[in-house]
Parts: sequence; structure tokens; C-alpha cells
Amino acid sequence: MSFIEEIKKIAKTSIKTIVLPEANDIRTLEATAIVLKEEFANIILIGNEKETLELAKTKNLDISKAKIIDPKNSDYYEDFVQKFYELRKAKGMTEEKSREFMLDSVYFGMMMVKENKADGLVSGAIHSSSDTLRPALQILKTAPGTKLVSAFFIMCVPNCEYGENGVFVFADSGLNANPNADELSEIAISSSKSFEQLVGKKAEVAMLSYSTYGSAKSELIDKVVEATRLVKEKAPNISVDGELQLDAALVPEIAKSKAPGSPVAGKANTLIFPDLNCGNISYKLVQRLAKAEAYGPLCQGIAKPVNDLSRGCSSQDIVGVVAITCVQAQSFEK
Repeated sequence: MSFIEEIKKIAKTSIKTIVLPEANDIRTLEATAIVLKEEFANIILIGNEKETLELAKTKNLDISKAKIIDPKNSDYYEDFVQKFYELRKAKGMTEEKSREFMLDSVYFGMMMVKENKADGLVSGAIHSSSDTLRPALQILKTAPGTKLVSAFFIMCVPNCEYGENGVFVFADSGLNANPNADELSEIAISSSKSFEQLVGKKAEVAMLSYSTYGSAKSELIDKVVEATRLVKEKAPNISVDGELQLDAALVPEIAKSKAPGSPVAGKANTLIFPDLNCGNISYKLVQRLAKAEAYGPLCQGIAKPVNDLSRGCSSQDIVGVVAITCVQAQSFEK
């Protein structure tokens, strides 16, 4: 059974309700039809009901079991306007502005999650990452004990002997452009938790660089070395090592040569990149050249499950991220 099929199986053990605020996108409606047919989540679509149903008809999609909410006609609208105003008035929010914000599908959907009308939200097929994450941080805030919100991808590489049967976390591959050593350590700690939450196996965290154990010297490497030290200091239970080159992190034979005695080298499944250039290029490279499934950018560090999508996503990508969001929601509940 593939990784995503395992995730769907887990999602079915406790059905969650996920908001999709992009009802005017055909991929979202295709994904909705698949999710409802496979019965691993309930779906709330945010948009004009008539237009949504007409769009679904163009491809004969059955979305009859989805709940469709148009913010301006919703019973929640006035309540959400007042609550968002109260939430943001110290930042200059007015009731008039709040009314405008609550007509935005992502903001309205985020309020549904905050007010426990839904368990999570998936957006980004037609919205930018900032359009998804800004309302998440304004409305839901960061999770308790979390210093930094970051983004990761679950990468499922076919016919791969490395990682957890070809499954990896790549982080940060979608949000933080140039994290400092402390921020990089926070990304590593969150990513370790995300891997174990979603894959169900122990995270082996590699702090990646173009150097292994001092084989080169530069400020770029110093950041990774310091970040590794901080992870060990903050979370001594995490299996982490660095700085490691990618081949040393993944290949046992090379690990023996370059990083003898490393607790992680040769078996890493959670790859922490030194900056967003490296992380974003790497996930796209593996996705295209190795024909890997890439789920994300998934978010970690937000108080409730919210996940972003690549604007180049397929309907099946959305289905996978909805399933992952359900499993995250189950963990939040626990």
C-alpha cells in the first residue's frame, strides 16, 4: 500500500471536515468528488453555490455530499465579522474592513476552522502561499510552544531504497527564505515531529550542507553546524546529525567513509535544507526527474491544520493533501 493510501486509511478512522476555499477551481471540485467518493473526509466548499454546481456539471462531478457556503449569504457571516474585528482591532482593524475580509473565501474558511466549524483548511491551487498563510497567522496564530511556522513536503520516491521506503520529509521547501541557525533548528525539530506524525516511523534528521564533518569551511557551513548543535540542545531525544552532504546522509557505504559513527548518516529520512533555494529546487528536481509524488507545501507550527498547495497542483495532489490534513487534525485532537 502506498504512503497516501495508508494516510487515507488512517483518515477514515476518525472522519474530519476540511474546508476548501477555492470552489471556483475545477481541480478543487475534482478533488472534492474523489474525497467524497472514497469517504475519508467531509468537505466544505467556500463559494457561490450556483456557480460551483454549474462548474461541477461541466465535468459531471458528483459533489452533492459537499457543503457549499457563500460567505455573504451565510448565517456565520455577522458573527465572524465581529470576531475577526475583535481579534484584529489592536492592529487597526475596523468593522467595515472586517466585513470586506469576511467576504474573502480564505479568511472566511480560516474563521470556520478557528470557530470549530471545520477541522482544517487546504488552499493554494489559485492563491499564493502568502494569501493562504497570512490569514492563518492572523486568525489561528502559532501552535503553543512553537517559535516558527515552516513548510515541508512529503516526498514519495518510487523504487527508492533510501529514506523510509522512499518516503522523506523535505524542509523548509516552501516558506522561510534564509533561516538563521536558531530558525533552522526550529525547522528541524518541527520536521521531526511531522515525519513521525505522518509516516509513523522514527525520524532520522540530516542537517544538509555541501560539507560533511568539516570537509569544507565557510559561514554557510557554520550556520548548519550551529543549527545542529541547537537541535541537540533543545530536543536531545531527536536523532539528528550534521553537517552532512546528501550522499553521506542517504547512502550507507558513503556514510561509513565520510561520517563514520554518525547516528543518522546512511539512513536519513528527514532532510533539512540550509535555505529555501536549496529546499525548493531539490523537491522540484526529485519530483520531476525521479517522478516522485510531492505533497505540500504542508505547514507546521500553526495552531490548527492548514496546508498550502502548489499552484501547479493536480486534483490528485489536492486529494492527498486533504488526507494528510485529516491525519494532522486527528493528532491535534489527541
